[in-house]
Amino acid sequence: MPNTIEPASFGEPIPANLVETLETFRRPVVIGHVRPDADCLGSMFAVALTWPAEGGPAKVSLPDGSLSRRLAFMADWTDLPLATAEDFVAADGFIAVDTAQKPRCNVDRSLGGGWADGRPVINIDHHTSNTNFGAVNWVDAQAGSAAELVYRVIRASERPIDSLVASLLYAGIHSDTVGFSLPTTRSSALHAAADLVDCGARVAEIGEHLCRSQSKPEFDLNRVIYDNSRVVADGRVAYSTASYAEITGAGCTSADIDDQISIPRSLQGIEIAVLFTEGRPGKTRLNLRGESGINVLDLATALGGGGHATAAGAIIDGTIEQAVDRVIPLVINRLDARQD
Repeated sequence: MPNTIEPASFGEPIPANLVETLETFRRPVVIGHVRPDADCLGSMFAVALTWPAEGGPAKVSLPDGSLSRRLAFMADWTDLPLATAEDFVAADGFIAVDTAQKPRCNVDRSLGGGWADGRPVINIDHHTSNTNFGAVNWVDAQAGSAAELVYRVIRASERPIDSLVASLLYAGIHSDTVGFSLPTTRSSALHAAADLVDCGARVAEIGEHLCRSQSKPEFDLNRVIYDNSRVVADGRVAYSTASYAEITGAGCTSADIDDQISIPRSLQGIEIAVLFTEGRPGKTRLNLRGESGINVLDLATALGGGGHATAAGAIIDGTIEQAVDRVIPLVINRLDARQD
């Protein structure tokens, strides 16, 4: 039997045993990363709908507080059953998507780190920092989204793609490529999106939900991000902040922190953008973006995080002020070192 089931020209080939292992699961639980974005949710839901469990849909892991209000429409579309602790015990396998490390899997804290308990985990991801924590690993760091990878697995398995699955995957590809505008947008992503449109993806509805449906609290949080934006290092670095008090004062929670990094990132001429958000008191989340191919992954990794070469993040102990004082000098030093 060949060790791949599609040509390498599409990126990293799908391991042959990935589809084979998927087909053996009868009681799977599908898992994404903490604070799931549209790509993560679309990938999770598409997998759960395409490979149902015995007696009904596959269960998805979404602990309380995981879902942002902006992306609740995706859960509403699918109405999939959420995995309980009992479902984790009964599961015969797990499918993790868009998640670089096992500790970042979005499972209830009460389950602890041993939730897999020796059972197979299929790991489908596109993060450079993925640790290959699965029994079967498919990591294509060149792919612009996990949804593109899930699309390829479905096509390789010759399972059907209906309008709902097409819409979920299209939303994931559109979101993680920022409307097909990032350097990670390969021709394969565009081909996948075109095929998904032919399969009935709800393009206009997705665009409205992702781009033109802010709630008033989300709008107020964006106002905070705009007001707190600063430019330093001769215009090369832009950053913004939102403290726990500011996030909750806007009527939001940590689940609503999603793509606000786009605000400081949108400033002309910047080379690195950073967003500092305090989703929990004393815990500051960093989102880092590098422009023109500038690598921010090594900085995120040094701070205990991970991600992609030009889009990475971490969570560090300390207040917003402490995080800014610690991280911004590192960012500036990173840029200065590039010029030496």
